[in-house]
Amino acid sequence: MVDAARARKLADRIKVVAAETIERRVKDPRLGFVTVTDTRVTADLREATIFYTVYGDETARAGSAAALESAKGLIRAAVGRETQVRFTPLITFVADVVPDTVRHLDDLIASARAADDELARSAADALPAGDADPYRHQEGDDDE
Repeated sequence: MVDAARARKLADRIKVVAAETIERRVKDPRLGFVTVTDTRVTADLREATIFYTVYGDETARAGSAAALESAKGLIRAAVGRETQVRFTPLITFVADVVPDTVRHLDDLIASARAADDELARSAADALPAGDADPYRHQEGDDDE
């Protein structure tokens, strides 16, 4: 087994090499604006998972996923050349779900703010349900 620090270093290097290769060498017209967000390598350094995001709609995401799958060999060859490891890891591309999660959280926060604003508007004109002084006083206890 390999120590975790070496696997992390290799993952960081693969991330840089894959991003540069996608930007400079992959000429597939289906490839959209792809950003490599993270890379993880197994402990035995045999498999690498590259996480990516694509700017655009679902059509751009599907086209970019197909382009990355077809360019997998080119990217793996570049990783092998640049990293000089004994066994070049098998590469798997996975679409990163973090931007979708962020969008969902932003929507939830916006709806919570709207509900808070509505509550504040309705409370601005509200009157108390009971007397202004809700405590009982004995009739002989006037300190005034």
